[in-house]
Amino acid sequence: MSNDRLIRTDIPHSARIWNFWMGGKDNYDVDRAVGEASLQIDPDIATMAVQSREFLIRAVRYLAREAGIRQFLDIGTGLPTMQNTHEVAQSEAPAAKIVYVDNDPLVLTHARALLNNTTSQGVTTYIDADFHVPEQIVSDAHNILDFTQPIAVMFMGVLGHAHSYQDMLRIVRTVVDSAPSGSYLVLWDGTTESEPYVTLCAEYAKSGGVPYVPRTGDEIRAAFDGLEFVEPGFVSITEWRPEVKDVGDTRPISARGGVARKP
Repeated sequence: MSNDRLIRTDIPHSARIWNFWMGGKDNYDVDRAVGEASLQIDPDIATMAVQSREFLIRAVRYLAREAGIRQFLDIGTGLPTMQNTHEVAQSEAPAAKIVYVDNDPLVLTHARALLNNTTSQGVTTYIDADFHVPEQIVSDAHNILDFTQPIAVMFMGVLGHAHSYQDMLRIVRTVVDSAPSGSYLVLWDGTTESEPYVTLCAEYAKSGGVPYVPRTGDEIRAAFDGLEFVEPGFVSITEWRPEVKDVGDTRPISARGGVARKP
């Protein structure tokens, strides 16, 4: 993987700020400053960060354990924290193949450490690509994944970086259309239901970071058009098959998503 692009430490970066909210250490002063300021605007953002990882864990575990999926394409993966996609999938299916996709130089630097943390039977690798060019992602993924067998395509809280709503749909559909019948789409994103979250995104754009555009629940749900939702459907991520111990203890948040099967 090439990693000759400069890592900017003077401009905040969403993946590093997300890492900060999740309690990670892979962030810089500028990220922590923006992260702290963001918590003043929307205290729920840290909850969203933590709950998004819990949703990933539950969704990947379901796909590997119950749906029999052995191939995962995690697009816009961000910085590694705990219980990453390959760790969850390979704990259920040691031979699972996981392809991470990102084009951030810091993410790609940390990828090298992850590549050593995989099962001997399985595959964990990274593609250096921008999700705005989904055709390249599909082409590169063909070198690793078997596109005659089902694939779980994942967009976990990243599609607000799409240039437009139509661009968001184009990106998702290009990848999903390339996958065979029996594949799954796993997707979530923050919604406009929360005024503090909308304000937070607007303020973040002023900081010099790459803008993140929140969308309505209906707009996010449209990314699943033509697919068959797994129960409980398109819901707040806290309500997607919560662990028994969490039932009744978690509240809905303005982050919605689901898991759906391609017929």
